[in-house]
Amino acid sequence: MDPSSGHLNIPPAADAAALRHVDRMINSNHYTSPSRTIYSDRFIPSRSASKFALFDISAPPEGRDDSSSAYTTLLRTALFGPDAAGVSPPLTPEKTASPAMTLPSRNIFRYKTETRQSMHSLSPFMCDDSVPGVAHGPVKAPRKVPRSPFKVLDAPALQDDFYLNLVDWSSHNVLAVGLGNCVYLWNACSSKVTKLCDLGIDDCVCSVGWAQRGSHLAVGTSNGKVQIWDAHRCKKIRSMEGHRLRVGALAWSSSLLSSGGRDKNIYQRDIRAQEDFVSKLSGHKSEVCGLRWSYDNRELASGGNDNRLFVWNQHSTQPVLKYCEHTAAVKAIAWSPHLHGLLASGGGTADRCIRFWNTTTNSHLSCMDTGSQVCNLVWSKNVNELVSTHGYSQNQIIVWRYPTMSKLATLTGHTYRVLYLAISPDGQTIVTGAGDETLRFWNVFPSPKSQNTDSEIGATSLGRTIIR
Repeated sequence: MDPSSGHLNIPPAADAAALRHVDRMINSNHYTSPSRTIYSDRFIPSRSASKFALFDISAPPEGRDDSSSAYTTLLRTALFGPDAAGVSPPLTPEKTASPAMTLPSRNIFRYKTETRQSMHSLSPFMCDDSVPGVAHGPVKAPRKVPRSPFKVLDAPALQDDFYLNLVDWSSHNVLAVGLGNCVYLWNACSSKVTKLCDLGIDDCVCSVGWAQRGSHLAVGTSNGKVQIWDAHRCKKIRSMEGHRLRVGALAWSSSLLSSGGRDKNIYQRDIRAQEDFVSKLSGHKSEVCGLRWSYDNRELASGGNDNRLFVWNQHSTQPVLKYCEHTAAVKAIAWSPHLHGLLASGGGTADRCIRFWNTTTNSHLSCMDTGSQVCNLVWSKNVNELVSTHGYSQNQIIVWRYPTMSKLATLTGHTYRVLYLAISPDGQTIVTGAGDETLRFWNVFPSPKSQNTDSEIGATSLGRTIIR
């Protein structure tokens, strides 16, 4: 190097090559070698091994990024539909690999099977219902039902008789219970117990039933009488005859009271009329043990120990529909508050099934074998669910989701058949009674507004007490 000039002493023959070498060193970031590949910090994936057919996305042409075209096609299809004029389908023939390109032998998504998924299921505007098992919204966690009763009442002398109906819950939040020859009232708000009546040593309570509104309570007796009581004043209003044997089933429809007895008959009674009954319904060949009016008060369903389920209208004296599929006594009867004409019924020990009927079309919808005697059924008015109580051999309480009939909860605790069932006026709480002489209160249904809101009774009444 010449100190005076500051230049390198380069031979003339190597001058051109040396200058090119120095230029490469100075501008190394901008030089591309023809013999090797320079990798920068920006990762651009190779799409040659991607299986676009799995997602109905056409492979992009060589040398061009087709992401904008794919999104445009998806957006147009979402806005105008797949058959809109001028919109070409998103699929194109799959790209054929060149001989020089070797595809990998394994799937790029090794954890997933090769299922074809429509592009429209990825769209923010549309959902593809044809793809099974694909959830298009957030998955809702199953509602938790408490497995234990929040309150237990001792009910001495509560009879272990499948054909009786000794528990009912009024619209004023008062529970009526028949114990032996007496009827007791339990106020769910104050927990106050009141003795309503005593039938004497020669009679026995066989059924109780609250009027839909007001404070009138009907009491069916073993002597075949039906008494009407004013619960507010603890005063008997009237006593009506007609049945020759015990009255085990009662059902109200406004001012009309239906009573079913062991004499196989059903009597329709208008408590405003002077007569004890206005009509007599005949059809059952054995004791009538289940009665329910539909929510619109147009149809009466009756079940009997003859394994029959009948449906009557307001004016008929013969059943307008007859269902004979059950193979045991039909006590459990419930009308759906959500769908007009939907009726559920349950059979006894030899049947064990819950059956669903459409009384509008006179059709049998479905059947569910529960594995044990079905004693009671009640629908939730807040959600499309129902509760069944059971006897032999498991004595359980089951909460079902309709129409899938999937079990939300199975509740146990009673040591005898769960023969009695009633639901609170807010539709959240049920009370069950059994021959073990206990009444158990369970929070099984959500409130209409919130599934996390406790009912008033559940929030204020805990522990175990006696009802008399």
